Amino acid sequence: MTSRENQPSAVQFIDISASQAGQRIDNFLLTLEKGVPKSRIYRAIRKGEVRVNKGRIKQTYKIQEGDTVRVPPLRTSENTTPASVSDRLRLQLIDSILLEDDDLLVLNKPPGLAVHAGSNIKQGVIEALRVIRDELPYLELVHRLDRDTSGCLLLAKNRNALLNLQQQMLDHDINKRYLTLLKGNWGDKEKLIEQPLQKNTVSSGERMVRVDPEGKYAKTLFIPRQHFSQAQLTEVMLFTGRTHQIRVHAAHMGHPLAGDDKYGQRDFNKEMKTSGLKRLFLHAWKLGIEHPGTGQSLTLEAPLPIELKRVIDSLETQS
Repeated sequence: MTSRENQPSAVQFIDISASQAGQRIDNFLLTLEKGVPKSRIYRAIRKGEVRVNKGRIKQTYKIQEGDTVRVPPLRTSENTTPASVSDRLRLQLIDSILLEDDDLLVLNKPPGLAVHAGSNIKQGVIEALRVIRDELPYLELVHRLDRDTSGCLLLAKNRNALLNLQQQMLDHDINKRYLTLLKGNWGDKEKLIEQPLQKNTVSSGERMVRVDPEGKYAKTLFIPRQHFSQAQLTEVMLFTGRTHQIRVHAAHMGHPLAGDDKYGQRDFNKEMKTSGLKRLFLHAWKLGIEHPGTGQSLTLEAPLPIELKRVIDSLETQS
C-alpha cells in the first residue's frame, strides 16, 4: 500500500469513479487522507480549499461519478498518523481477531482502546490495524464502540462490503447484543426503553448524553439473565445506535451500569470494586449480520473477557 505521507504536499485533482460515488465529501476525504484530524478536513471544506467541479460545496455534499475533486495539501509533519505500532498493541490486536475473510475483519476489541484517533488520541484501533496490515488496500470501521467497551468490532475490507453493512445498520437488520452488569434487579421480565437522547457538552468539555424530548429516538431492550444480591447480569439488545445509549437508558430506569463513572452511582461502583471490577462492565457480545459477500446469516460472538467473568464468579459466591 502506498504511503501518502511520502507523497509530495501538492494540490490533487481526483476524478470520482462509480465505486466511490455516493459518499459524503467529508467521509471521502477522511478515508483518502487517513490520520488527518476531522477539524482540518472540515476547515478545508468551509474555506473553499476543497472544491468539486471547481465549485464550493458543503460537507454534506455527496460525490458523484465523474466529479473532479480538488484536494489541497492537508498533512503536516505534526498531524500525520503514527507510522509504527508498539509490539504490545500489535500482539493484542492480532490475538483479538475473531474472524477474517475477503470482506470482513472482526475483532474482540480490548477495553481501553479507542476505535479511532481523536483530539487527544493519536492512534486508535483502525489506525493501528492499517499499519499492522499494510498489505490491505482498504480497511474501514463499519461501526464504533466506546473506548471503555469491549467486544465485537466490525471492519470492512472493501467498499462494497462497507456499504452493504452500513445499509444493514440503517435498516436495523443487524442484531446487536451486549452483556452488562446493572445495579439492583427488577425480576425476570424484560424492560423496553424508548427514550430520545440528546448529546451536549458541559463546561469541562466532556460530552454527556441525557434523555431529552428534543433528542433523537433511541430504543433499548434489557433482558435479565442472572440475579445477585446487589446486581443483575443483563443482556441488552440495541435497536438504535446512539452515543452512550445503553448507559443512559440504564441510568434513566434506575439501574446504572457497574463501573460507569459518568452515568453510574458512586456507592454501587465502590461495591463492585470489592468484587474485582476495575472497568466499565459493558461488552459487545454478539452481532448477527448477513454476510456482505455471500448473503448468508452469520452470528459473530466475542466471549466475555476473563476479568468480567471473575467479577461474576465473585458475585455468585456472595449470593
